[in-house]
Amino acid sequence: MVGDMTRIVAGRAGGRRIAVPRAGTRPTSERVREALFSRLAHDGVLDGARVLDLCAGSGALGLEAASRGAAEVVLVDSARQATRVCESNARSLALDGVRTVTARAESFLAGAAAAPCDLVLLDPPYDLGEADLAGLLRLLARRQDPWLADTGVVVVERSARSPEPEWPDGLVRVATRRYGETALWFAEPGDGAVGPPD
Repeated sequence: MVGDMTRIVAGRAGGRRIAVPRAGTRPTSERVREALFSRLAHDGVLDGARVLDLCAGSGALGLEAASRGAAEVVLVDSARQATRVCESNARSLALDGVRTVTARAESFLAGAAAAPCDLVLLDPPYDLGEADLAGLLRLLARRQDPWLADTGVVVVERSARSPEPEWPDGLVRVATRRYGETALWFAEPGDGAVGPPD
């Protein structure tokens, strides 16, 4: 069930190792996580945040957020093997406010939002089709029973060779970062033209 290990980069659980499911996941590298969370911390996104980690795999992204001050983190993955690893990792790190859900991201987002999120981390398999990704983003951007707080941030991780995600009405891309084979796309609630990449 458990394959390699990775580690939490910083915060209360900084330096602690966590397990990675043996198959079916692609953990975000420590370098990319450090860059991502340094930006989010600089922007004041993490402290006391409600965080949703979709396609969570080992839970490394959501657990990094919890380590760095997020108040509530929900780890969602369709594979029971992955959510078992997420549960084990959360227990071993003793981070409060973390829960796991075994569900497809689309099914989870189609349900009721308990409360709007300050941060949504979306790291789907690289082979997820662009239309399917666009469908997930449309669900995130819904205005009735919203998933995103008015000042919320969405981060999409894709292959650097993938095209830019198709942003739905209600989400505006605000930044792009590339790290080797990985691209991070940042978006926020809003209307109007997508901003230039920076």
